[in-house]
Amino acid sequence: MADSRLLPVPDGLAGLRLDVAISRMFGLSRTAAAGLIDEGAVSLDFRAPARSEKVRGGSLLEITIPDPVDLAAAPPEPVAGLTLLHADDDLVVVDKPVGVAAHPSMGWTGPTVVQGLAAMGVQVATSGAPERQGIVHRLDAGTTGAMVVAKSERAYSVLKRAFKERTVRKLYAALVQGHPDPSSGTIDAPIDRHPSSDWKFAVVSGGRPSVTHYETVEAFRAASLLDIRLETGRTHQIRVHMAALRHPCCGDALYGADPVLGRRLGLQRQWLHARLLGFDHPITGDYLEVTSPFPADLQHALDVLGAES
Repeated sequence: MADSRLLPVPDGLAGLRLDVAISRMFGLSRTAAAGLIDEGAVSLDFRAPARSEKVRGGSLLEITIPDPVDLAAAPPEPVAGLTLLHADDDLVVVDKPVGVAAHPSMGWTGPTVVQGLAAMGVQVATSGAPERQGIVHRLDAGTTGAMVVAKSERAYSVLKRAFKERTVRKLYAALVQGHPDPSSGTIDAPIDRHPSSDWKFAVVSGGRPSVTHYETVEAFRAASLLDIRLETGRTHQIRVHMAALRHPCCGDALYGADPVLGRRLGLQRQWLHARLLGFDHPITGDYLEVTSPFPADLQHALDVLGAES
């Protein structure tokens, strides 16, 4: 059944076009968000809005999101920017571009890694739920970088266990507002769904244990570039933990980032990149480490900050 929600527009999205705000809130493509508005599936303060209308923080948004596309009925589609960092008989490591989800899910009508790999002729493992076959871990649609996908059934089983047992080395780069104090440290704070906002997460007493290690790599005038290592892999973990420190990822309006700074840096999403994956190969046992370079939008933000500092 379709998913209907009624919720306030976050203050951080105030002033954006409605279609852009919806795409940010629900991980939809802007085209999909505009389509829902045009179809009458969206109301703003209990009236029919235009897709170009600017939203106000606290306005009540009601939206009906259709069921996810049936993967079996969706033809493989090439995904612009999706490339392979490593490929062998048992797995591939992709360099996931922004705006691409790992697999089809509720409300997502944009491109996915699964369909992009199918378009490349890459056959992935059949283990797992039908819409996420071969997927052993995920990145948010707005997060770029290295992501491994299993091709063989044995690789799927071993990699799933490795992620569960936290033996995979996962390094991220994050550009956060301000300067964390101390400059390096560990955030050990439980995460669960936000108590009043079902589309986001928060540090919540009694939530799932979540541990993030961070280290400042470079301090700019207005922001800091961090290396981040995860012990756990909760949804939005880095974004939630850095926001809890009051140093949200630059460009991350959902978690309270300064929109003025985001615009100055040219960011349309959170500055967060999965830059390294390291693990024992599920078949050979040899250690495999793959890195992903910063994409153009994130590098541009660093260049702007470097010029100002």
